[in-house]
Amino acid sequence: MTKEIMNAVNTQIFGVWFLIGAALVFWMQAGFAMVEAGFTRAKNAGNIIMKNLMDFCLGTVAFLIIGYSLLMGQDFAGLVGWGESPLTDFAGTNWSSFTFNLVFCATAATIVSGAMAERTKFISYCIYSFVISLIVYPIEAHWVWGSGWLSSLGFHDFAGSAAIHYVGGLTALIGAWMLGPRIGKFDKDGSPRGIPGHSLTIGALGLNMENQMLRCV
Repeated sequence: MTKEIMNAVNTQIFGVWFLIGAALVFWMQAGFAMVEAGFTRAKNAGNIIMKNLMDFCLGTVAFLIIGYSLLMGQDFAGLVGWGESPLTDFAGTNWSSFTFNLVFCATAATIVSGAMAERTKFISYCIYSFVISLIVYPIEAHWVWGSGWLSSLGFHDFAGSAAIHYVGGLTALIGAWMLGPRIGKFDKDGSPRGIPGHSLTIGALGLNMENQMLRCV
């Protein structure tokens, strides 16, 4: 009886810690929005902020539909998970784990918006955001955190440097390569031209917020 009580207490404490960590990571969304808005021109600030907002809004829907199942479901051949769906088993879902993994999914998606700033149509970005949250991030994160093939090889990713930041950065690199530079970034002779952001203060505050949240997590 005592062992059962301790297990229940530990489960609740771990769930609370999950939610605290999720809240801290969620504030990174605000940090990303401030960094990207501050370091872009004023005319594009609203577009950047809406993209960061849609990362979480669309990401939540995509992660709920199938993303969480692909990430945390029962492992299939070390490649994907399946069967852990909040839509079919609401009561049995670990919602602390769902929320924690959701905010990391949104973080991986929002890394890309800064690399493609000022040259991506809003609807096109929304499609990208939905797809990466639906299948891309859940599948590759399953390899690391969901008993996938990388995990079976002994690979450890404590805070998401590979599953989140590497994947987000690689996606951003591909997106920037496909889009090319911003209009007016280079002169006719190929010389680069600086395009200063409209608010270094907002950008610096956002960067500091991200750093503090990462330290806490």
